[in-house]
Amino acid sequence: MLWIKAFHIISVVTWFAALFYLPRLFVYHSMSDDKTSVERFKVMERKLYRGIMMPSFILATVLGAWMVVDGWAIYQSQYWLHAKLALIVPLIGYHFYCGHLLQVFKRDENTRSNVFYRWFNEFPVLILVAVVILVVVKPF
Repeated sequence: MLWIKAFHIISVVTWFAALFYLPRLFVYHSMSDDKTSVERFKVMERKLYRGIMMPSFILATVLGAWMVVDGWAIYQSQYWLHAKLALIVPLIGYHFYCGHLLQVFKRDENTRSNVFYRWFNEFPVLILVAVVILVVVKPF
């Protein structure tokens, strides 16, 4: 089970790196007005989402679910885990909303400013802080 946990942590770190970087690309993309830069950002965003973000998300989810199912007898009374899983749900929504925004940029239909994307970029940080505290401190 320690191998599963290790690869879960690695995939979560990779997933979060992408969750932090893709919205940052959206910031720069929304500020671009020349065709070369816009097309470059489209390629970068697509490759990040499909090549790193989605595979990392899938692996983190599968390995995390494996650990929960395998240890459910212990985890069912560990309320910190219930809180962690509750925080992961909106994070998954954020992940897929990033995929939606990717399509918006692909079609050149973005109407939001770089300021929106700068604030949007902060959401996964809040989730990460809360999840790490729950997992390490196990307050309840």
